[in-house]
Amino acid sequence: MKKITFILFLTLVFHVAAQAQTSSSKQETLEIHQLIQVSFDSLFSSYRVELLDRFYTPDFLLLEQGEVWDMDFIKTYLGDRSKNPNPMTRTNRFEFIKTEVFGDRAWVAYHNWATFTKEGAAPREVYWLESASAIRTSEGWRLELLHSTRVESKK
Repeated sequence: MKKITFILFLTLVFHVAAQAQTSSSKQETLEIHQLIQVSFDSLFSSYRVELLDRFYTPDFLLLEQGEVWDMDFIKTYLGDRSKNPNPMTRTNRFEFIKTEVFGDRAWVAYHNWATFTKEGAAPREVYWLESASAIRTSEGWRLELLHSTRVESKK
């Protein structure tokens, strides 16, 4: 009887531990998805160059359609766009394909659609297939790499 009780106890402990891990993974997955959404909204829609450190590691790289964008390039890109007195409005939409979290590291694959609108012009939608890697820092998750490939719109 003691063996059966002990086995039931161990089963319960492993079940609770597995549930805690699943719940933690769900929370981490949500954090990674929010990191992607909020970073694009803040940086590539609002051009808030001062927020780069909130989303990216200092050695961050963006592989954008065959080009390598480092932090200096991105700062210049966002700074130039922030000076436009009549910028296009960019609305971002994501569909996440897969997210994996391994301790303090994570990667995610997703579809990224951006709709660009400007007064007097027809809206334009651009679609990318992207992946990203992130690391957990003392300040929270930060992206260290984005890889972006433009995809022809499916009509």
